[in-house]
Order: sequence, then C-alpha cells, then structure tokens
Amino acid sequence: MTTPQNRIRNFSIVAHIDHGKSTLADRLIQLTGGLELREMKEQVLDSMDIERERGITIKAQTVRLKYHAQDGEDYILNLIDTPGHVDFAYEVSRSMAAVEGSLLVVDASQGVEAQTLANVYHALDAGHEIVPVLNKVDLPAADIPRVKQQIEDVIGIDASEALEISAKTGLGIDTVLEAIVTRLPPPKGTLDAPLKALLVDSWYDTYLGVVVLIRVVDGTVRKGQRIRMMAANATYELDRVGVFTPRMIDIGELGPGELGFFTASIKEVADTNVGDTITDDRKPTAEALPGFRPAQPVVFCGLFPVDASDFDELRAAMGKLRLNDASFSFEMETSAALGFGFRCGFLGLLHLEIIQERLSREFNLDLIATAPSVVYEIEMTNGEVEMLHNPADLPDVMKIAEIREPWIKATILTPDEYLGSILKLCQDRRGVQRNLSYVGNRAMVEYDLPLNEVVFDFYDRLKSISKGYASFDYQLGEHREGDLVKLSVLVNSEPVDALSMLVHRSVAESRGRIMCEKLKDLIPPHLFVIPIQAAIGGKIIARETVRAMRKDVTAKCYGGDATRKRKLLEKQKAGKKRMRQFGSVEIPQEAFIKALKMGDD
Repeated sequence: MTTPQNRIRNFSIVAHIDHGKSTLADRLIQLTGGLELREMKEQVLDSMDIERERGITIKAQTVRLKYHAQDGEDYILNLIDTPGHVDFAYEVSRSMAAVEGSLLVVDASQGVEAQTLANVYHALDAGHEIVPVLNKVDLPAADIPRVKQQIEDVIGIDASEALEISAKTGLGIDTVLEAIVTRLPPPKGTLDAPLKALLVDSWYDTYLGVVVLIRVVDGTVRKGQRIRMMAANATYELDRVGVFTPRMIDIGELGPGELGFFTASIKEVADTNVGDTITDDRKPTAEALPGFRPAQPVVFCGLFPVDASDFDELRAAMGKLRLNDASFSFEMETSAALGFGFRCGFLGLLHLEIIQERLSREFNLDLIATAPSVVYEIEMTNGEVEMLHNPADLPDVMKIAEIREPWIKATILTPDEYLGSILKLCQDRRGVQRNLSYVGNRAMVEYDLPLNEVVFDFYDRLKSISKGYASFDYQLGEHREGDLVKLSVLVNSEPVDALSMLVHRSVAESRGRIMCEKLKDLIPPHLFVIPIQAAIGGKIIARETVRAMRKDVTAKCYGGDATRKRKLLEKQKAGKKRMRQFGSVEIPQEAFIKALKMGDD
C-alpha cells in the first residue's frame, strides 16, 4: 500500500562545509527511531572512510523517516543529505531535483558563507520552499540577530521565523520536524498515470549489482515489474524495491512522491544514466522528465601506475569508481616518460584528490599524477576550433590563430582584516575585480579569474592568507583569449611531457625557474652531469645542473708519473660523456608530485 501524498515530505539539507548538515541528519534519524541507539554513530550517512576522516560529505545520501506529528497523523519524511563543497555542487543540483523543500542550515557563529549562497541558489532554481535553521546556537560565539540579518541581506529570504537549534546536543530538533511537516509542501503526482520516475543516483554493490535510487513522479513501481530506461533504452525486471531507513528495507511498491531504490541484476552502471526517466515497459509515459545537465569536467590530469604491470588493475578500478561517480570521466593516453595511463576529468581539485585517494586506498594502487590542466579552446589559422585537454598535445604554434582559456566568476567572503592580502592574491593571479560589498563586518568580493591560475594552489593560498576564515565559491564563465605559451621541461635534453604546462607569458619565466630549481633538489645525482632546462618553443629560459657523482678512480695509484692519473681521469671523462649520451635519468615519483605543487614561495 503506497503512502498518501499529503503525508509525504521530501527535503534536503543544504549548508556550507562544517555548518552541521550531517549532524542534523543524525539527530533527525535518532529522534524518529530510524536506527536504535546502539546502531548510531556520528555522521551515519557519511559511509565512505574518506568522508569520515575528512569530516566532509562527498556523495549525497538518502534516508526515509517515519514521524508522528502533533496533529496526530503519521508522516513519511524523505531526507537527502547533500555535500557542501563547491566541487560536489553537481551532487547537490541532482538531489534538489528529487525533493520539494530544503532546510538551509547556517552556523550561528560564522554566519552566511560563499557556499551557503551557491547551494541556496541551487535550491531556489529548483523552486524549493526554504526553511532557515540556525545551528550551534549553544556556542558562546553565536550571534543570532546578526546571522538572521545576514540571511535576509545576502540571500534575501525571510529569517524572522528561523529555527534555533543545536544539532550536537539535540536542542530544538523537534521544532525542525514540525517545521518540515507544516512549512514544506507535499509532492504532486498522479497514481493512475503511467509510471514516470527520475533516476537520482546509482552505485555498484558487489552482491546486488547496480542499486538505483529513484524518485517516483507518477504511477507506481512494483517488484517484478518490467521497466524501461528511456535514454539508455534498456529494459529490466525488478528484483527488489525498497527504501533506506538508513538500512536497506524491501517494501512491495513505491507510489508517487516517494524516494526509494530498486535492483534488477544490472551489471553495468553505464546503463543507468543519472537524470534518466524510468517508465513501464508495457505502458510507457509519453514524455521524459527534463533530467539534469551532464557534469562538465573542469580540471584534467593524467593518472599513471608507478608499476606498468598495474595498468589493467588501474583500468578496472577506474571502471568501478565511474560506477559510483557519474561526474568522473577518463580516456586512455600514453606518455613517453610515464608509459600507459589515463587522462581523467574532474569537477575540481578536491574531487581529483578524493578520486586519487580512493584509487590508492580501495584498490591498493600506486599512482603518478601529472600537472592538473584545464580545457583550452584553440582556434587554428584555417578557422577550425579544437579543445585541448593536455598541454603536451599543443599543435604547431604557426598554425594557431589564438588560444582561449576558461574564466570563472569567483565569490569570496572574508573578514575585513584579510581583505588586502586576498585582493593582492587575486591580482597576482590575473584577476579582474567586479564588485566589493560588505555584509555586516565581512567583505564580499566578486572576481573574474582565469581557471588555470586557480587550479594549482589558489584555494590553499586563500585559506593560509585568511587563517581559514575566507570562503570561496565559483561558477564557470566563458573562454577568453589569453597570451599563453607552452612551458616544456627538458631533463638531459629529453622533454618530460608529464611536466609540460600552458602558462601566461608574463609568469612563464618565473614558473620555469622555480620548476628547474625544484627538480634540481629532487632528482638524485647520477654518474653523469644532468642539465635541467625550461623552454618555451626552442628558447631556453632557465637552467639548473645536477652535479655528477664522482668515483675516485685515482685511489689505486701509488706514486708514479702524473700522466698515469691524468690518463685515468680522461678515461673516466670519456665514459661519463658516453653515459650522458645513452644513460637514462631516473626521475623518482615524488619529484613529479613535489615539482607540480607550485607554491608562490
């Protein structure tokens, strides 16, 4: 028996990182009896080890709660806990399409942050009813009137009836549950219409095959039913239909407005496109749901196994990760220095770091990552436009009319005392200031920045300059023409393609010099002299030399003529010259990693 729609509430929790989304979800689960006390742990919905260690949410998770309201009715609450970090905004926008309302959680001591804004705009775009919730009101630094005023000034939603809670201690959680029932709208949908369901997420389970998370819009989903995925045009018979409480529990069917999962012995997650419409095979719906925009990778980088024999394992591991993470893309590539590997696309640097960590942790792989780069548009002299993902593939300069690089619109919120150094950082990165306004005692700066300047270590620098108080959020803008050159690194006169990058002409020389100095310290001495050079085209702009290790060949000479010693030294010199011609330079893996971490030091 499906639940009547007027007793269902679907909502998500949105907030900036660390404002208490997952802790609030814990309290709601605990208070509605979703898990018994002995099963509770902190951040129940953060199931990955990395999420628990870093204290961040990466994958949106869903849970169904039963609540007995003050009006005496029993309600079903479907909650989606979403990530707060800008790199996972894609997960947030997906979750928003599946629910009708949002709880906006704001830290009562820190106030509105950059990603609070970004996530609220996702919710407003999806047409959500929003309930503001002030968390951490028990902290000595909490300033409730100021934060309410901030919510009204910056976001523009009424905060006079904002709920005041402490998710950690459980203070005010019952008012949140009542507000969900009274202030959020029930879902709309028709029970008798043909089945129409939105595919929200899918992941691979070793025992069940692909588990598919859906939001039913019209009709019902039953066990044993034959369904069709409209975009993939694949049909399956359902083995299990159920909900997460957060345990997986089988129920016979899901009706309109409900969130749940099904399994159908699906082998490939590639068949389950996120945002696809699921309908009944025999009685299909006339038109598909709008779905989501596919995720656009922003940062590209090459991943290569340290040991070439691990290549097949790496391929299998990436295939499995792709199952869980629809926004991660990869294709094969080869490199003269590193052998076979993959060119991978990510939504940002944190996403890149998480994927790398998951590959090494879940699949025991040792990897080398090349310099992260962004996608450039290259207009050729014959009028063709190409997309360049890897700086090593840059066409001949004579054939290029112009190179266009992606720019972003960045919003930075910072306490006043760090404003000067943050403006300087943005100017150093070729930023163009668009706006500067004040929200209480905090400055809100809007900048246009070239993405390839942000990709390296902008976020780390911003956090260290502002002692962690500044918050940063960005949206992709358009491609603009830039005076960009390809910086190549030569080790012993051989180009190392993994270290080549596109940089702005104004910083090329200093970047090249820093790179050479770093490599000089990182490459161990060999038996011959190793020149390290940075070049733009055929012009060398920086050089360092790694001294040779010298073996004392004259140690066994006792007395005798000086010519004997000279003869031995000449012989050694000739041997070194020959070695330098044919000897290969071993560049250790950490040299790649450290050389690519370009600080402004």
